Amino acid sequence: MSDPLGRRQAGVLLHPTSLPSGRLDGDVERWLDTLCDSGMGVWQMLPLGIPDHTGSPYQSCSAFAADPALLAGTEDGLAMAEIPLEAFRERERDWLQDFARFRVLKRLFGQAAWQDWPTPYRDRHPEALARLDAEHAASLLAEIRQQHRLERRWQAIRAECRRRGLRLFGDMPIFVALDSAEVWSCREQFLLDERGQPLYVAGVPPDYFSETGQRWGNPHYDWQAMQADDFAWWRARMRRALAWFDIVRLDHFRGLVASWMIPAHSETAAEGFWQAVPGEALLTALHEEFPDLPIVAEDLGIITPEVTALRRRFGLPGMAVIQFAFDAFEDNPHKPANIGEDTVVYTGTHDNDTLRGWFQSLDEGTRAFVYQLLGGNPGEDVVDLVIRRTLETRARLAVLPLQDILGLDGSARMNTPGTAEGNWRWRFAWEQLDPQRLAWLREQLQRTERLHEC
Repeated sequence: MSDPLGRRQAGVLLHPTSLPSGRLDGDVERWLDTLCDSGMGVWQMLPLGIPDHTGSPYQSCSAFAADPALLAGTEDGLAMAEIPLEAFRERERDWLQDFARFRVLKRLFGQAAWQDWPTPYRDRHPEALARLDAEHAASLLAEIRQQHRLERRWQAIRAECRRRGLRLFGDMPIFVALDSAEVWSCREQFLLDERGQPLYVAGVPPDYFSETGQRWGNPHYDWQAMQADDFAWWRARMRRALAWFDIVRLDHFRGLVASWMIPAHSETAAEGFWQAVPGEALLTALHEEFPDLPIVAEDLGIITPEVTALRRRFGLPGMAVIQFAFDAFEDNPHKPANIGEDTVVYTGTHDNDTLRGWFQSLDEGTRAFVYQLLGGNPGEDVVDLVIRRTLETRARLAVLPLQDILGLDGSARMNTPGTAEGNWRWRFAWEQLDPQRLAWLREQLQRTERLHEC
């Protein structure tokens, strides 16, 4: 397939857990039929890793493993041949065995954080790991087989997408969770103390929206150590992502220029400081191994000129969100007139309310401004208007959450940032996919020269 970001096209944002079954079963092929019927060419999703206890896929226990909950029932009719399994183990040896160990040890120690495990396991003493491998070989193999099943199912999905000319668009959080297989097994790549606790944690400083900032709690990378081995960990991570996806969104791209370093003892993000990050060296190393480097830079929020310069230096598209367009500033990059070709434009992301929910929350004056800025008539459906204007922008790729295509209200919202309950649960039902609505969408894609023919 040609450059996945090189032409005018459109896609749908839908996490696999939002399929009616919530799994990678036959719903996937039916969903691909829907994409083709509507003329969409790209399927974007959230990270496919194992979510945390709140359901968030952005705080996973592994940056490499996929979520076994996505598997459909028991093993399918294909025999689990040992030769493919062993080939998979060898190919993924950089992370797979330690991931399996991590999962088994979590169960053995009552789901305690790895920093609280007995010292031989916390510090990965060779004799302790050898004993684990011997005494729990069956449990370790079960974890590995789950990952192999996920790999086989996903590669079948990817082959079907290629047959139809559809692109798969994944999502990579820039930071990883503290209680994760990678931090446990690659301690030298992170800023940790002798007990495995972080010296600094990630977040963002105080701003207009939060007087104390945001304290995410992820450990920071030891960029000096990473640069010393030519970013081998990042290369492996990107290699894994590009084996699954045609395009990868890199979340919090501004963190490749500078990261907000919060002392681990601080309860808020207010006491942090900016630390320069060798993002240019990292992207150069990735570009050497992956010359096309189909990355989309998540550059939302307050972005410095240095961040924009780094993105453009490597020819990476940024992001724009139409919901952020409605202010008094003419240079707002989210206003449709300001959106350039090197952009992926969204009506909203997984962190936004749905278009209908968002519009219902506005006061009458702002609602009138929405119609005025978009050149619409107050009597027409605002969801249809925003979708049309989004598709009309110069952005090469326009992405619509399925909730917006269906015109759903805020009850279908995927995530509300800053809250821990009630997120990541939305699923659609097949009967919600009205053929007339999909035909309308196809007309809009054809009119804006974004139509994909499968």
